[in-house]
Amino acid sequence: MAYLLHNYFRSSSSYRVRIALNVKGLEYDYRSVHLNRNGGEQFEAQFRALSPDAVVPVLEVDGKHLLQSTAIIEWLEETHPAPALLPSAPDARAWVRALCATIACEIHPLNNLRVLKYLTGPMGLGTEQKEQWIRHWCEDGLAAVEALLARRAQATPFCHGDTPGMADVFLVPQVFNAQRFGVDVAAFPLIAAIVERCNSLPAFSAAHPARQPDAEIT
Repeated sequence: MAYLLHNYFRSSSSYRVRIALNVKGLEYDYRSVHLNRNGGEQFEAQFRALSPDAVVPVLEVDGKHLLQSTAIIEWLEETHPAPALLPSAPDARAWVRALCATIACEIHPLNNLRVLKYLTGPMGLGTEQKEQWIRHWCEDGLAAVEALLARRAQATPFCHGDTPGMADVFLVPQVFNAQRFGVDVAAFPLIAAIVERCNSLPAFSAAHPARQPDAEIT
């Protein structure tokens, strides 16, 4: 299969798909969709033909276009089951998916770029108010993740188990985004330790926004 990832270096959802591809050992071509340049390349007709709601990432696979990072990562797990991102036991899979949803559905949407632009545009908020909004929802959401991790019957090096899985794939980009806006992740020691461990692995470090080809484009 040939993989082409339409994404943006600083997009959390793009970041998580890059990690998943790397963990699975899948090579892909990188196509930048710059979310700020020229009013946002995601709104151009060519990209909207791929993604009607004008969001990244889109994974193009042999002429098929897969949308939404969660669905893409689930598809990767189903089509390339090893190494596994989900545990085998149904209860454990449900717990990992809940952790992912806490990040992808409860934290990320509130700090999505289009939400932030609406806050500083039509809503008239200033930069300081916008950043206060970001920090509030990141800290609130990460506190919930920390509490979930603290409930584990047994402490493990990663969110679940001895190898990185889907929850780690979601957590690392969210923490990166939180730190960009001044959230002190040291307040969440379980999260901080897991993220540090993940970022020492090639699959995660290679996906880091600073290492992407469009990182220097303004």
